[in-house]
Amino acid sequence: MALDNCIFCKIISGTIPSSFIAQNDHVIVIKDISPKTPSHFLIIPKKHIADVSCLTADDREYASAILLMAQQLSHSNESLREFRLVSNNGTTMGQSVFHIHFHFLAGAHLSF
Repeated sequence: MALDNCIFCKIISGTIPSSFIAQNDHVIVIKDISPKTPSHFLIIPKKHIADVSCLTADDREYASAILLMAQQLSHSNESLREFRLVSNNGTTMGQSVFHIHFHFLAGAHLSF
């Protein structure tokens, strides 16, 4: 179910144009608009799910698709072999878009 006010739902539906880095039946990958590393992508399920705590057993295909897409990205280029995968869950943890997404961070040494 897409939400009319969700920016990621609008990107997925094509209402907001975006260039996909990769996609499959369950997820899309786009560049982060405020990158923290040279390669900073967002892996976003095509189903609107607010955050990790809202995942259900019925969403297992989306959850696994996120991890498998991270693996696919890491195999696509030597500079992406080592990466960090982060998902903020809730406002106090820094979530600002309430459509689950994972930050794929690569190309820099991260100390945090």
